[in-house]
Amino acid sequence: MRDSKIVRKTAETDIQLSLSLDGRGISNISTGCGFLDHMLTLFAKHGRFDLTVECKGDTHVDDHHSAEDIGICLGMAFTEALGNGAGIARYGNMMLPMDEALILSAVDISGRGHLEFGLQIPTEKVGTFDTELVEEFFIAFTRKSNITLHIQQLAGKNSHHIIEGAFKAVARSLKEAAAIQEAYRDEIPSTKGVL
Repeated sequence: MRDSKIVRKTAETDIQLSLSLDGRGISNISTGCGFLDHMLTLFAKHGRFDLTVECKGDTHVDDHHSAEDIGICLGMAFTEALGNGAGIARYGNMMLPMDEALILSAVDISGRGHLEFGLQIPTEKVGTFDTELVEEFFIAFTRKSNITLHIQQLAGKNSHHIIEGAFKAVARSLKEAAAIQEAYRDEIPSTKGVL
């Protein structure tokens, strides 16, 4: 099993996170932010990742530090769980409808952290969650996971649907990219010989 456990404590957050890439989509999420709990739960389900996140953050300030630091920890966990990347498909993509929203996600487990973020979220908040934190989460995740990630919104008017579509699409494209191809189990999917 490709597993990872991350513990990260700062003056702003105290996070314990565990990840299994070859899971069943089982999650236990407690971030202190209900909307982020919902997004990470469906991220685990649609990626078939077993994911546990416990975050004690300074949510009395706002959710920024928690969202960003969870993204950091999840990115670190992906890097650790993937190891050298031998046998992985490397690339994955998903075009995902969520009611009126249509979201494209494309992933390259490249060893180069880069995000192209193309969501136009019409409201500043969903519940108490600042919608600008979606981009902050994915910036932190891509930097620490060293993946190239494109998220593009092709349609959508409802903020909840757009964000949920993005988390589901990213999860499914990551699942595809991280999948082991049995015929190439011992090969690094790069002409460089490393990712």
